[in-house]
Amino acid sequence: MYTLSSKLKLTAIIFMIVGAIGLVIGFLQAPSNLDDVKEIIAAEGHHGETSHHEEAEANFADAEQGVVNDAHAADSHDAEHLEHKLHQLQNKPWAAVYVAAFFFFMISLGALAFYALQYASQAGWSPVLFRVMEAISAYIVPGGIIMFVLLALSGFHLNHLFVWMDPEVVAHDEIIQNKTAYLNVPFFLIRAAIFLGGWFLFRHFLVKNSRKLDEATDNAYFKKNFKLSAGFLVFFLVSESMMSWDWIMSLDPHWFSTLFGWYVFSSMFVSGITVIALVSIYLKSRGYLPFVNNSHIHDLAKFMFGISIFWTYLWFSQFMLIWYSNIPEEVVYFISRIENYSLPFFGMVALNFLFPLLVLMNSDFKRMNWFVVMTGIIILVGHYLDVFTMVMPATVGESWFIGLPEISAVFFFGGLFTFVIFNALTKAPLLAKRNPYIKESEHFHY
Repeated sequence: MYTLSSKLKLTAIIFMIVGAIGLVIGFLQAPSNLDDVKEIIAAEGHHGETSHHEEAEANFADAEQGVVNDAHAADSHDAEHLEHKLHQLQNKPWAAVYVAAFFFFMISLGALAFYALQYASQAGWSPVLFRVMEAISAYIVPGGIIMFVLLALSGFHLNHLFVWMDPEVVAHDEIIQNKTAYLNVPFFLIRAAIFLGGWFLFRHFLVKNSRKLDEATDNAYFKKNFKLSAGFLVFFLVSESMMSWDWIMSLDPHWFSTLFGWYVFSSMFVSGITVIALVSIYLKSRGYLPFVNNSHIHDLAKFMFGISIFWTYLWFSQFMLIWYSNIPEEVVYFISRIENYSLPFFGMVALNFLFPLLVLMNSDFKRMNWFVVMTGIIILVGHYLDVFTMVMPATVGESWFIGLPEISAVFFFGGLFTFVIFNALTKAPLLAKRNPYIKESEHFHY
């Protein structure tokens, strides 16, 4: 059984404290009124952004009444612009929290899906890694609760992350009005509760049966987990797609993609597998997983490589089809990201595709732990940027940069994620000794 070292525990707690302090500062620094926004714009040197009145005078100097009317229109437009800017800057710390909270939550959900897939497929190579998968999936409960709280706070209008939750916006937006049967706060939160409740229950019974299997005299609990995993995967594929529509795609309520559920799934799946590999390598280096050999790491690296290619296929399919068709209400999604987020948008494609492709294509490299660790870290950074570019353009627009709130949120949730995982590893032996495929897994070589 793994013992949570005081050094690791202290490090995780320090990260959480530092992150929490940084987030508090980030929220306090957010502007509270339009005067604060004007000061920020002046400090940034954006003096030319609100010059509509001067432009109107230049164009219609010979029409006195026209000048007056244009002045009123310009003032009204400037006020709307400032209010929109206020909402964006107020959203910045909220969006930073949302990105980090969703990123670490999706890792644990991806690990749970991979764990269930091993049971459903009756894989013989992976049972020695089951305790690692169970530990990573343990974050689903605290991470899911945090996600639900963030969604509920949005529903109570404590932030402006989801524009369709604003009654004033909906009143003047015919497209959103046509979606209110689905996009309304009560139904939105009910769906979130159903998704989370289902994932919590499946994870609880899968882990409970796995523990009981260690002490059992037959394979009854293994068979139960086989059936549970098959049921979970069906529920997961439906609920994950709807979750991605609700929690991510509805941030841009005018835009939709039929590939989006699969796209988010591929991101969470490869991130979950990557963390399984990183935690396994760490534990093995500390002498806690003597039954895990390089062939297990090699197989995990193959999944990291394969799902990275799958993610790239979905990314390109979604991008190419929308860009080529050039339908205004569809292509605007990518225009905003290319114009204002070009570095993270194209950078995460390089990190999530080119780097794994070049490094993990070689079979020998997949057996070198330090290569897998380096690639895994790059993949996680890339998929954090993927979530970042899915959330930020719709919530903060052009008012983005990776600053104190973003870094602090990663520190806080990364610390919590690490603490939960390694604390969960202390709750059971690291070898699922009674699994019927455990001997095959212990002697797995490829």
